[in-house]
Amino acid sequence: MVTTRYRHLLRQVRHLGRYPTDAEAERVLDAVLALLRAQLTGDERGALAAPPALPRPVTAPAFVESLAHALGTSLAAARWDASSVPAALTELTDRLPRGYALLFGRADLVAAA
Repeated sequence: MVTTRYRHLLRQVRHLGRYPTDAEAERVLDAVLALLRAQLTGDERGALAAPPALPRPVTAPAFVESLAHALGTSLAAARWDASSVPAALTELTDRLPRGYALLFGRADLVAAA
């Protein structure tokens, strides 16, 4: 069963990423969330239903490379995909490692004032 919250997130990702179909937006959303889950710890990870966390977080460029590999796309396409989902998940932005700010269109990841 797809929740209303998930459908709303999917619509946001589709709009922000300019994906032509819900299926494409969902493919990107699932891939990005899987990689984000591995970057988070504790309660934050639980909120995204987690696979095992990585021993230490990867850098933003390594995240994009992993996403490109997972989606079978170029690095440029993966950077676009990586920015589409986090933009819809702004409540998590202050919990990711430093270096991810550019994926969110920010100079640094800090909680919004």
